[in-house]
Amino acid sequence: MLAIRTERLTKDFSIGFWRPRPYRALDSLNLEVAKGETFGFLGPNGAGKTTTLKLLMQLIYPTSGHAEILERPVGDVDVKRRIGYLPESPYFYDYLTAEELLDYFARLFGYDSAERRRRVSALLDQVGIAAERRLPLRKFSKGMIQRVGIAQALINDPEVVFLDEPMSGLDPLGRRDVRNLILALRDRGCTVFFSSHVLSDAEALCNRVAVLAGGRLVANGRISDLQAFDIRGWELIVSNVTAESLQRHRARVQRVTLLGEQRYSLELPLEPPPELLLRDLIGGGAKLVSLNPVRETLEDFFVKKVAEQESSRVAARAAS
Repeated sequence: MLAIRTERLTKDFSIGFWRPRPYRALDSLNLEVAKGETFGFLGPNGAGKTTTLKLLMQLIYPTSGHAEILERPVGDVDVKRRIGYLPESPYFYDYLTAEELLDYFARLFGYDSAERRRRVSALLDQVGIAAERRLPLRKFSKGMIQRVGIAQALINDPEVVFLDEPMSGLDPLGRRDVRNLILALRDRGCTVFFSSHVLSDAEALCNRVAVLAGGRLVANGRISDLQAFDIRGWELIVSNVTAESLQRHRARVQRVTLLGEQRYSLELPLEPPPELLLRDLIGGGAKLVSLNPVRETLEDFFVKKVAEQESSRVAARAAS
């Protein structure tokens, strides 16, 4: 079963005052997200990620194309009861407490008072706002507001959760807590669709990712398929290496980083095999600490795809 599907989803905005002209924020997006997946929607600022989420939430309407959630049109009222949404910059009424805010959202879903209290208490504990639950939200930091926003997105135990930049404003501990929360949602079968430009989050959490650039989908698939897992070189860490010994082999090393006294990180090319240099170093008294392949990361892939997209746009403008 598909949790999310878009077919040629397109959104144009009119920009300019005297002579308004169309600006295409999203261009013919085709996506399929299976139920139970943790799906990363990646792209730089202005790529069209938030526009896509707003279209799925019906906060704005498409110029053309079609979208479905849980195999029903996005406007279906029953579907809206089964989803949760965290906007990119959540804003709530300043004078409500975190408890009062979540109780309000729980009322919208029709829960009785006992069930509301249970859900509110459990979610505030889960997102780390237990001690501050009775403080007015105007006293909360941006990161704390983000945690409350995540809690409101989960108040109805949704089947599909949409999170727009969920790590925004969080400190390292908060980022870790949100990652653990997303993994817990995945483990109970919830579909998590989150947008981000922080690529390490996607590497740690996602089954599949899509990369958006300039409003267009430039890549889509499993991370293991998108990353170029071919080895580009080697990182050799050795200890007990004298400067004289290292100098003799300097021509075989691309980069040398001193880690400590007689302890070095050596960046080696793919060829010749690293075992040859390692044998010579050990023969001179060195000790092996680690030998690791150097591969392209998701961030490398992301930057490359964005650059390709920009180059194609420049070429298209030059040809027109």
